[in-house]
Amino acid sequence: MKFRNTGGTPARSGTVTFATHIIGALGVDWATITSSQPLPAPIGAGSSRSQTYTVCVESWRVPLGMSVETQDVSAVWE
Repeated sequence: MKFRNTGGTPARSGTVTFATHIIGALGVDWATITSSQPLPAPIGAGSSRSQTYTVCVESWRVPLGMSVETQDVSAVWE
Protein backbone atom coordinates (compact mmCIF):
# COMPACT_ATOMS: atom_id res chain seq x y z
CA MET A 1 0.00 0.00 0.00
CA LYS A 2 1.35 3.42 -0.92
CA PHE A 3 0.86 6.43 1.36
CA ARG A 4 1.35 9.90 -0.13
CA ASN A 5 1.75 13.07 1.95
CA THR A 6 0.35 15.89 -0.17
CA GLY A 7 0.55 18.41 2.68
CA GLY A 8 3.20 21.01 3.37
CA THR A 9 4.56 19.50 6.61
CA PRO A 10 5.91 16.04 7.46
CA ALA A 11 3.49 13.42 8.78
CA ARG A 12 5.19 12.19 11.93
CA SER A 13 2.77 9.42 12.93
CA GLY A 14 -0.66 8.00 12.26
CA THR A 15 -2.81 4.92 12.01
CA VAL A 16 -4.18 2.88 9.12
CA THR A 17 -7.42 0.95 9.76
CA PHE A 18 -8.56 -2.06 7.74
CA ALA A 19 -12.20 -3.24 7.53
CA THR A 20 -12.14 -6.95 6.69
CA HIS A 21 -15.49 -8.46 5.71
CA ILE A 22 -16.49 -12.08 6.34
CA ILE A 23 -18.43 -13.16 3.23
CA GLY A 24 -20.74 -16.19 3.21
CA ALA A 25 -20.93 -18.77 0.44
CA LEU A 26 -23.95 -16.97 -1.09
CA GLY A 27 -22.25 -13.57 -0.97
CA VAL A 28 -23.86 -12.34 2.25
CA ASP A 29 -21.65 -10.04 4.35
CA TRP A 30 -21.84 -11.69 7.79
CA ALA A 31 -19.45 -9.50 9.78
CA THR A 32 -16.85 -6.78 9.53
CA ILE A 33 -13.68 -7.02 11.63
CA THR A 34 -11.53 -3.90 11.99
CA SER A 35 -7.83 -3.84 12.79
CA SER A 36 -5.33 -0.99 13.01
CA GLN A 37 -1.60 -0.65 12.41
CA PRO A 38 0.82 2.28 12.58
CA LEU A 39 1.55 4.21 9.38
CA PRO A 40 5.09 4.04 7.94
CA ALA A 41 6.07 7.44 9.38
CA PRO A 42 7.69 9.87 9.08
CA ILE A 43 6.64 10.80 5.57
CA GLY A 44 8.10 14.06 4.34
CA ALA A 45 5.97 16.78 2.77
CA GLY A 46 5.28 15.96 -0.87
CA SER A 47 6.74 12.44 -0.68
CA SER A 48 5.38 8.91 -0.34
CA ARG A 49 6.21 5.60 1.32
CA SER A 50 5.04 2.06 0.72
CA GLN A 51 4.21 -0.50 3.38
CA THR A 52 2.88 -4.06 3.24
CA TYR A 53 0.50 -5.18 5.98
CA THR A 54 -0.80 -8.59 7.01
CA VAL A 55 -4.43 -8.61 8.10
CA CYS A 56 -5.39 -11.58 10.28
CA VAL A 57 -8.82 -12.92 11.23
CA GLU A 58 -9.35 -15.70 13.77
CA SER A 59 -10.14 -18.99 12.01
CA TRP A 60 -13.34 -19.56 14.01
CA ARG A 61 -14.79 -16.39 12.41
CA VAL A 62 -14.50 -17.90 8.90
CA PRO A 63 -16.35 -21.23 8.72
CA LEU A 64 -15.87 -23.58 5.78
CA GLY A 65 -17.27 -22.07 2.58
CA MET A 66 -16.84 -18.46 3.70
CA SER A 67 -14.14 -16.02 2.61
CA VAL A 68 -12.54 -12.78 3.78
CA GLU A 69 -12.11 -9.53 1.87
CA THR A 70 -10.46 -6.34 3.10
CA GLN A 71 -12.75 -3.85 1.40
CA ASP A 72 -12.14 -0.58 3.23
CA VAL A 73 -8.91 1.10 4.30
CA SER A 74 -8.61 4.49 6.00
CA ALA A 75 -5.65 6.46 7.33
CA VAL A 76 -5.36 9.20 9.95
CA TRP A 77 -2.22 11.37 10.01
CA GLU A 78 -1.03 13.00 13.21
